[in-house]
Amino acid sequence: MLDAALQVFAERGYNETAVDEIARVSDTSKGGLYFHFPSKQALFLALLDEAGDALLRRIEAAMTAESDPLARGEAALREVLHAFAGHRLLARFLLVEALGAGPEIGVRLNEVHARFADLIAGCLDEAVREGQIPPGDTQLAGHAWFGAVNQIVLRWLLTDEPRNLEDAYPSLRSLLLFGVKGAGRENPR
Repeated sequence: MLDAALQVFAERGYNETAVDEIARVSDTSKGGLYFHFPSKQALFLALLDEAGDALLRRIEAAMTAESDPLARGEAALREVLHAFAGHRLLARFLLVEALGAGPEIGVRLNEVHARFADLIAGCLDEAVREGQIPPGDTQLAGHAWFGAVNQIVLRWLLTDEPRNLEDAYPSLRSLLLFGVKGAGRENPR
């Protein structure tokens, strides 16, 4: 049911999706869907939670392979691009369709975004403790990393640029690492 819901929500959007369509695609009855999910919003929220948790588990698994804190941040960046490149519907669902689906969904989506930003901030906090980067607002930097990834993936979803999403990794990596390594330095004008 959740796979069918992902497909339909990603293709049609929250507001244009009918529970009947999800039932048809999932080869179940509308009553069967309502047995598990009391409303379209409950189904959407369950899918958002499942998709967000699965993506974050993938990112965390990629990060555990690295001992260096900045390398863990790079692994997170690489994995999120890899995951979205391999699952365009997931990217569209999490970054496009969930945005306009209503206030309660917006709150839940923001929680998913904050979890990713917190993973990055944790890596940056450790890099500060190890003297790899100067002290700075790591929470803000984590959200900036998320925002950069979000914007690159949105551009890819809407324009197919870059053609291969993972091709954006080297430039994005350099830009984001430059930002945290240069944080704390004054820029004389």
